[in-house]
Amino acid sequence: MKQVTPLRAASDLQDKDEPIFQALLTAIVEHRLPPGSKLPEEALSATFGVSRTGIRKVLQRLAAVQMVTLLPRRGAQVATPGAVESRDIFRTRALLECANLDAVVAHSRPADLAALRALSAQEARAHQQQDGTAAIRLSAQFHLRLQAIAGNRVLNDLVTRLTQRSSLAIAAWGAPWQQGCRCDDHDRLIALLDQRDLPALQSAMRHHFDHIVASLRFGEVGDSVPDFARLFPRQ
Repeated sequence: MKQVTPLRAASDLQDKDEPIFQALLTAIVEHRLPPGSKLPEEALSATFGVSRTGIRKVLQRLAAVQMVTLLPRRGAQVATPGAVESRDIFRTRALLECANLDAVVAHSRPADLAALRALSAQEARAHQQQDGTAAIRLSAQFHLRLQAIAGNRVLNDLVTRLTQRSSLAIAAWGAPWQQGCRCDDHDRLIALLDQRDLPALQSAMRHHFDHIVASLRFGEVGDSVPDFARLFPRQ
């Protein structure tokens, strides 16, 4: 009989939990599970039809990437980055994304600009329709697509995680209709990339993040238990 190594067994368990991990992560990033939302193991177990042990492993994975907070005797809840942490998230993004722009400019091709313009147009439509979920998703995709032009996969992974945490900060402290970034800022970035004006592009990117941080309104956030059955209907 073929033996399964512990490493393979662990990988199989993670593969089994992956759809639940991605479903919860997406719901958090898209603000359908806002900061402070309680994540009871029993309710999630019933919603996804898996054991509480399986849910616990998923919540531990989400905690490892700082999207969920595990509290003694209180269980899990969606993370709420504080004011200092929120500013640091955007400050770190600005440092990384601005530093990578020289490589972005060097590798940029007309097809890249076309892809960015398409994303910006879709994001503008989402804002016009007040489709918050789509606006958040497209805003993140714009930044990831822009940075991916440089071909630095390590940096892309870092920006992906920071983008997810940025969404938490905006969900916690943003205005009632602040979904993602300002579309006109993105259009400005595209125009400067097309001109290959690196200093102006870096300056515009820094101001872009400054605008986001300036728009955040820091205060208290409550907690609640979401309706998981509505958020995650079984297929």
